[in-house]
Amino acid sequence: MGHKSNGLAAGKKLAKRRRKSQWLHRQFRKRTLRLKEKSDPLEGASQAKGIILEKKELEARQPNSAMRKCVRIQLVKNGKQVTAFAPGTGAIKLMDEHDEVIVECIGGRMGRAKGDIPGVRWQVIKVNDQSLDALLKGRIEKARK
Repeated sequence: MGHKSNGLAAGKKLAKRRRKSQWLHRQFRKRTLRLKEKSDPLEGASQAKGIILEKKELEARQPNSAMRKCVRIQLVKNGKQVTAFAPGTGAIKLMDEHDEVIVECIGGRMGRAKGDIPGVRWQVIKVNDQSLDALLKGRIEKARK
């Protein structure tokens, strides 16, 4: 292996070398080729609106054995379907089919699933424009549609 060039006229060579070696870094490739936005159902947005298609229970991964309450939703902006987690005790009871929900990323590492819920990357934060947190704590009642 040769050494890094140095000297008065080495700038161009060093810049070229830098540009070339950046592509060896995974994060750089991902960011430059915009792979996240291309594959992400939310298209790079932090939150998205969707309509509930069905409620479902997913089994937690080993070593846990809980049934995690989730909803299958269809995103308004592009029609893609995603599964979102319903956080909180009794949260699923506040959601019905055809309700409008807002989902956000659950915050797992590298945009992947978090904790023991297999393949679920989003969680519900609002139901019919009302905060799920406030509904659960009893601060507001669920609106009649």
